[in-house]
Parts: sequence; structure tokens; C-alpha cells
Amino acid sequence: MNRKFETNSKGHLVLGGVDAVELAKEYGTPLYVMEENTILSAMREYKASVDRFYNGNGLICFASKAFSCKEIYRIAMREGLGTDVVSGGELYTALSVGFPAEKICFHGNNKSDKELEYAVTSGVGRIVVDNAEELERLSKIAKKLGKTAPVMIRVKPGVDAHTHNFIMTGQIDSKFGFALETGEAMDIVKKTLDTPDVRLVGIHCHIGSQIHEMLPFTETAKIMMKFIADVKKETGAELDELNLGGGFGIIYTDEDKRIEYLSYMEAVSKVIHECADSMKLKLPFILMEPGRSIVGEAGTTLYTVGAVKTIPKIRTYVSVDGGMFDNPRYILYGAKYDFLLANKADKPADRKVTVAGKCCESGDLLGENVELGNAESGDICAVFSTGAYNYSMSSNYNRNVIPPVVFVKDGKSRVVVKPQTYEDLVRNDI
Repeated sequence: MNRKFETNSKGHLVLGGVDAVELAKEYGTPLYVMEENTILSAMREYKASVDRFYNGNGLICFASKAFSCKEIYRIAMREGLGTDVVSGGELYTALSVGFPAEKICFHGNNKSDKELEYAVTSGVGRIVVDNAEELERLSKIAKKLGKTAPVMIRVKPGVDAHTHNFIMTGQIDSKFGFALETGEAMDIVKKTLDTPDVRLVGIHCHIGSQIHEMLPFTETAKIMMKFIADVKKETGAELDELNLGGGFGIIYTDEDKRIEYLSYMEAVSKVIHECADSMKLKLPFILMEPGRSIVGEAGTTLYTVGAVKTIPKIRTYVSVDGGMFDNPRYILYGAKYDFLLANKADKPADRKVTVAGKCCESGDLLGENVELGNAESGDICAVFSTGAYNYSMSSNYNRNVIPPVVFVKDGKSRVVVKPQTYEDLVRNDI
């Protein structure tokens, strides 16, 4: 593992200036730990890129499906970001801390009438329409409420982002949005322009997640700008906004190669400006929706090692007190992570083991053939880059409780999501 990490004089892993072993003692395990300065740095870098490359004519919206809780919305709000929500629950959480509704984008491929009504009533700034039936329902809801709903159309640009099949969203057979190749994207734009009680503000796309290549993003920008030009030519309407989504990759293991986010933003902005000039278009208001790349590397999950079981000449299982209920990404995607014994961080990771979860499932693993030191019962096992899609995808499978979330910054820690209790598990049972 080539990952850089900080240790103290005890040989313990340090997160945000705090001894990880002490965090495990104070808050228990499993424990989600988020380094706040890493989050702030990413948010500020993205925001600065809009100011630099678009003269402030844009908005970075934190894709909160990656990590949704009250505190992350407070931070995004203070940093001047917007946010992207994909459910009534995420919308409620954002609004509960006073997040400005006009800076919220509401996504989803199957929004309910209740969710649409909530979005319109709340004054959400952009509702991303995913299908024709939704457009019709939204029009009726807006009319009933005496409002005009601001709409973006989700377009599938047909770009292969070379990512996992489950997280590719820009190709023609994706469940999301309208395809360019078939003409349905142009058809829905025309229909939206003719639909009462909605106002078409722009178009949206998202080509996938965990992308480590520049070309998919620049090609998507070209395709979307051409579509804006085609819309102007066919309808006379020049769209005001272009949302290019997110998908920027992070470092999980040595297999991932970093491209600095500023480089992504600069390359895409160059394409946008060139296309606007050559196609005689006004420069659209640019939105982007990074999520994983803001919180992913900020997160580390801490576990306590339980049983260590060696099957001679086959493998060694190191069991921890978490698993698929706090991190389902391995069982879903085969997602890879870096592991470290936090209380032996200065010792060599010279053994290959399988890290097993505690759930009653053979597939409940966190990693196979991972490099780890000499793990013993009671050790604290750290898993890096778990800030995105871990807490947000957690569950109560096997009636396990969801761990708390602790933020660390400048040597101090604070709870931002309290731990569940057994009482919480039965609260809604009758």
C-alpha cells in the first residue's frame, strides 16, 4: 500500500489530528470517521474552479447521495455550494437545516407525486425530469399549487465512461433520462417547452461514477453543447443552464490513478468556451455535482478485530465487528479498499488475509487477499476511503445497528450522527 497516512509516537494511525485507537475507545466500533479538513478542501477547490474558469457563472452542487446528514448540508451551505438530492428524505434533511431551496437540484428516475409536490412547494431550484410521464404529473401538480416548476431534462449523451456496469449512467440503455441517438431527448425538450406550468431552464447529464479518465468528460461537454445548439436551431429556444453531473474518481487503492480535480474542471471549461464561441451560443450557467470526490477520501471506518481463523494452505479470515450492514460496496461491486491495523500502523503489512464481516452471509466480506499486519483479537482495523456510499448505504441487516459518524478536525472530534440503539431497531415495530 502506497497510501500516505499519519502516525504518532505510539505507532497509532492518526486521523484529523486524533489517535484512531482513542477514537475507537471513546465512541466504540464500528465507527465512521470523517476528516473535516479534507471535505472543506475539496469543496473549496471545486468552488474556486467555477470562479476561475467560468467567472463565477456556475454552481457546484454536492451530490448528497454519497453522504447525507444534517451536518454535511450545513457545511455545504456555509461553503456556498448547492446540493443534489434524490429523494424526499434527502430533500427534507437539507431543508431541515435551512439549506436554500433555490440551490437544490432534485433528481430521481421515479419520483412520487408526494415528492414532486414537496419539491414544488419548497421552491426547489431545479427539478430534473427523467421521463415523459413525470413531466405530465409535474405540470398537473404545479398547476394545482399555482406555481411554475423549474425543469431540467436529463439527457443520456451515449458516452462509455469505462466504469463498473452498475454505476454507468450515460449510455443508451441506462434507466436514467432520454437518449440523444433515438431523438427522444429532442422530443422531450419540445414537449417541455409546450407544457404549461413548467419552465425549461436547461439540460442535465451524468455519465457514471468513479471515472479516472479526462476524455469522457470533455467528450460529454462537446455533445451536450452541440445538443444545446440543436435545440436552438430547431425550437429557437436557447437553454440557460447545463448540468454536467459528477463522477470524478477517488483513490481507493494503488490501482487508482489520480487526476487532480482542477485539471478536470479546466479541461471541461475549455471545451465549453470553445463550443460556445464556435456555435454562437451564450455561455450557459454551469452546474456540476461532485459527491464521492468531496467526501470519499475523507472517510475511514474503524473496526475491532474478533476471531482470526486460518485455513491451512487456503486463507486466513480476519473477522471484524462490522460488515455489509455498514459497507455493502464489496458485496455489490467487488469494491477494493486499503486496510491498516490502526494500533500497529508502524508495523509492516506483510500478510495477505480476507477481512470478513459479522453478518450471517458467506459473501459478507470487506476484502479478499488484502495486505494486513499480524492481526490479533482486539486490534483496531482501519479501512480507508469509506466516506462515500458507506454510511449512506448502511442498513439494519441482521438487526445490526448503524454506526455513528464522527468528524475530526485539528485534533478534536465531534459526533455528527448519533449511534443507533436496539430501541431504535424496534421503534416502528407493532
